[in-house]
Amino acid sequence: MTIDPKILAARFPGDFLFGVATAAFQIEGSTKADGRKPSIWDAFSNMPGRVFNRENGDVACDHYNRWEADLDLIKEMGVDAYRFSIAWPRIVPDGTGPVNERGLDFYDRLIDGCKARGIKTYATLYHWDLPLNLMGEGGWTARSTAYAFQRYAKIVMARLGDRLDAVATFNEPWCSVWLSHLYGIHAPGERNMDAALHAMHYTNLAHGLGVEAIRAEAPKVPVGLVLNAHSVIPGTDSAEDKAAAERAFDFHNGAFFGPVFKGEYPASLIEALGDRMPKIEEGDLATISQKLDWWGLNYYTPMRVAADASAQAEFPATVPAPAVSEVKTDIGWEVYAPAMASLVEDLYRRYELPECYITENGACDNTDVENGAVDDQPRLDYYGQHLAVAADLIKAGYPLRGYFAWSLMDNFEWAEGYRMRFGLVHVDYETQERTVKKSGRWYSDLARGFPKGNHKAA
Repeated sequence: MTIDPKILAARFPGDFLFGVATAAFQIEGSTKADGRKPSIWDAFSNMPGRVFNRENGDVACDHYNRWEADLDLIKEMGVDAYRFSIAWPRIVPDGTGPVNERGLDFYDRLIDGCKARGIKTYATLYHWDLPLNLMGEGGWTARSTAYAFQRYAKIVMARLGDRLDAVATFNEPWCSVWLSHLYGIHAPGERNMDAALHAMHYTNLAHGLGVEAIRAEAPKVPVGLVLNAHSVIPGTDSAEDKAAAERAFDFHNGAFFGPVFKGEYPASLIEALGDRMPKIEEGDLATISQKLDWWGLNYYTPMRVAADASAQAEFPATVPAPAVSEVKTDIGWEVYAPAMASLVEDLYRRYELPECYITENGACDNTDVENGAVDDQPRLDYYGQHLAVAADLIKAGYPLRGYFAWSLMDNFEWAEGYRMRFGLVHVDYETQERTVKKSGRWYSDLARGFPKGNHKAA
């Protein structure tokens, strides 16, 4: 039973923003073109056993060469806004040192192309593609990387800031910190708590320094941070599982929300792991906690946890608890829309947060093209359920201003390579042919009506 996009649209305010999202490394390809040098993901992808099938970003969706047709596609879909990321290795190929004008030229063209088509531009400065050269200094485990990021942010905003509608410093620091330095799943593939704790603080510091750089160069551009906050749900009602969920909240959310929105790390995190963290220098927390204009939530699936009672368990001492919903996407993630509502409610209860955009939400569905069409009904159902939750949150008074579907098109899904598809548009990687899926047509029907008179949500 498909939710009627017209009925759903009527539940959103007239100035609500509907967009689509991508990231540079996942779609651009052309990894050696026009002065770009390798990122940590180029190196990681080329190591055996890291990425499915040893697939890499060399070609991806060839967006670097096809950007005009891709922007035409966004315009044809009737979508208001495009969230994309800027590749640091194109702008400052070594991370520090010379600026590569040809890299800036590409984003100049991309942003002008959006403006010419009436598409709002939401840029992300860091979506995981750290210049490989910076790994020689320690990458995100080195304080110097935070200052390299500040300079990169300044360079980008000086050149592009006059045409951006909004900018985010980082995308999902949880992934570039814990998933990359503690769990070893993403580049650089570290499995070390000490390394992860250094990456945590220096990423947070880089965010704060980045905010300073953005405001110095482009004070009119609203600046935010995109967080994949975890909806942490205890596996049972036992006191042990509830305590485990609270520790998990501090570890997975508080490590970023705490310093950014309260100017402090969670007490439980400091108590358990503080002696393994880098020195927090005077002024660091003030830099990190500068007020933001907006924040972005990336939500896909809940995190269910139980207490890990084993003696050697390291903080936060949890184990995964079983899913409640039987519905899973093709990547194996539980579909449970109510968790998105409880997560937003919880975060606004705990922190003083500015207005919010859902900057990523979507589903992996690997349905292929048949007779020129893609019938991805499960993805369409996912969007319907989660957008209904977004409308509920607006009705309840939460300052939700927009929603970006992940993703515009199928792309390089990090450690999963090209086997997992999240796109509203299907990409044939052999021919680079784009086919709008059933979900893409539905989303287009929803987005087309906006913006429309500034009525308040019913």
